[in-house]
Amino acid sequence: QVQLVESGGGLVQAGGSLRLSCAASGRTFSSTAMGWFRQAPGQEREFVAALSWSGPRTIYADSVKGRFTISRDNAKNTLYLQMNSLKPEDTAVYYCAADSGVVPSRDPAHYDYWGQGTQVTVSS
Repeated sequence: QVQLVESGGGLVQAGGSLRLSCAASGRTFSSTAMGWFRQAPGQEREFVAALSWSGPRTIYADSVKGRFTISRDNAKNTLYLQMNSLKPEDTAVYYCAADSGVVPSRDPAHYDYWGQGTQVTVSS
């Protein structure tokens, strides 16, 4: 059974930083793409960032480019999202997702496995 468990969410003031983690178990994601998505109340789930697990390719949503950094530790089977210069509009539940393919995608339909989400709240 595949499990993705996010952690690191919380309440932070605007301009602050948070680092999200996603621990993967039940399968080695050594050659799969992984990504972060977020969903604010009343809104659809939106793409944040993704990367190829075994290569350097990364993609970002325009709204987070230059502020967020996605990375991974293959030895720990863990995905990270470093979030800097946070804004109130970044408030959402953040989800980690794993794709059985290699190329990172912005489309949530490409992803086969999802975590339960972690809440990020940015106060103004």
